[in-house]
Amino acid sequence: MKTEHILIIRFSSLGDIAMLVPVVHSLAQQYPHLRITVLSRSNARALFDKLAPNVGFMDAEIDKAHKGLPGLNALYRRLKAKHFTAIADMHDVLRSKYLRMRFHIDRFKTAHIDKHKAGKRHLTAKSNKKMVQQPTSFQNYADVLAKLGYPIHLEFLSVFPNKGNLRVLSKKEFTEKKNFQQWIGIAPFAAHPGKIYPPAKMEKVIDLLSSRHPSARIILFGAGEQERRYFSEWCTRFSRCVKAADIANGLSQELILMSHLDVMVSMDSANSHLASLVNIPVVSIWGATHPYAGFMGWRQTEETAVQLNIPCRPCSVFGDKPCYRGDMACMNGIMPEKVVETVELVLDGRIKR
Repeated sequence: MKTEHILIIRFSSLGDIAMLVPVVHSLAQQYPHLRITVLSRSNARALFDKLAPNVGFMDAEIDKAHKGLPGLNALYRRLKAKHFTAIADMHDVLRSKYLRMRFHIDRFKTAHIDKHKAGKRHLTAKSNKKMVQQPTSFQNYADVLAKLGYPIHLEFLSVFPNKGNLRVLSKKEFTEKKNFQQWIGIAPFAAHPGKIYPPAKMEKVIDLLSSRHPSARIILFGAGEQERRYFSEWCTRFSRCVKAADIANGLSQELILMSHLDVMVSMDSANSHLASLVNIPVVSIWGATHPYAGFMGWRQTEETAVQLNIPCRPCSVFGDKPCYRGDMACMNGIMPEKVVETVELVLDGRIKR
């Protein structure tokens, strides 16, 4: 009897890839006889390496060795040699479409994601908006598996059986929480401007949290250019602020660190999804984008989504379009006090996951 072996393809941003984790975990648990290989960017390996015994990971070097048609053809030959029995294209972009076409020509069983683009266009239209919840990415991924004959019930708690082991972190002085009653994570930036809360307002959030919660440690997550600029200033001004990059080395260690937070404050970004994967409540801040587009993190609810109900929202699915009003009212209108109030509802147990 031929061993069933499914290939799951997703190349995009870390947040989108992170949203695969509950789906792949559910598939692995409910079909223990099935071999599962996730093909993605190398930076996502930590999300899948220890997810389940029947889950494996393959790097796709789509910007280097697997770039362009020659690279994709080389990647296809490597994949074909694995003798997959089903191909799940969870991305449906030119690269994954090309690979899917090659598999289809060679008579492999394939299925691809429905991104529900029409519904998202209506959601983000300037006029005659239709504020209708779109299917989540989790459901869209699960639907692909169902097409291939693997219907699943989505069940997932955390990538760790318990919390991650703090003793493996780079800085040993952070391996115990005894000096702080609470750990609050803050991930204040995102890939696109429409998803970034103004840094001056986020600084006020940190100021309020520091003054109201003198026994809390505030851990700043992110490693881009903007993060480096602001984090040094904030850590100098607020003595209980520390950069996650100074404590944890790489994604695996950051997930361990996140698993010990009491709450994460994040934009509509990858860190929101990563915190969800370690069963941590997330206070998410939404501007140009909206949870109705289907990108709310795993087990997150609108109770902890801080957002303004204004007619122009949402104007973008991904937050990558310029504000046509020119004032970014969706972000500038959110008061730091509202963000802090929502954090405190979580810390006090008045909002539970």
